[in-house]
Amino acid sequence: VCPISSDGFSLTFQVNHLGHFLLTQLLLERLQSSAPSRVVIVASAAHRAGRLRPAALGRAPPGPLPTFQGYCDSKLANVLHARELATRLQGTQVTSYAVHPGFVNTELFRHLPLWLKPLFVPLAWLFFRDAAEGAETSLFCATQEGLERFSGRYFADCRLQEPWPQARDDTMARELWEASERLVGLAP
Repeated sequence: VCPISSDGFSLTFQVNHLGHFLLTQLLLERLQSSAPSRVVIVASAAHRAGRLRPAALGRAPPGPLPTFQGYCDSKLANVLHARELATRLQGTQVTSYAVHPGFVNTELFRHLPLWLKPLFVPLAWLFFRDAAEGAETSLFCATQEGLERFSGRYFADCRLQEPWPQARDDTMARELWEASERLVGLAP
């Protein structure tokens, strides 16, 4: 079962995409007046399994693992958000980047069914990065000189990476932006 927020959205989509989208929109004027400035959006390699459905945006996804699918969908939305933000802010000296921090040992598995936790939690302790290691690519994109020409692009391990094809779909990025504006109450 995918948790639903009090306003009817998939909680994962609301936290991972809509909240960040709205915060970025509310800060745009300040970002532009403080230029040069950067927006770093924490995405994930999980965007590769994302499937955005514009007509059902924000609703719990169908399928056998809706929580996992919702996470993947929200991370695809993050990559597309960075891409469209860069397009809309061209020439303003405000740049944006989507980053994959790696697999970081956080509270990622807190919503797993109890029967799956014994499988995943030990794996996280053994193979995942700690929080400091997970922050490296975000800090790189926030501070590295000369990244401006890569605005809207996707980074992992402090290097430019090519995201999955659906994360490079400019039409989907624009549709997601417009739908997100409606969902957060910034457009009719």
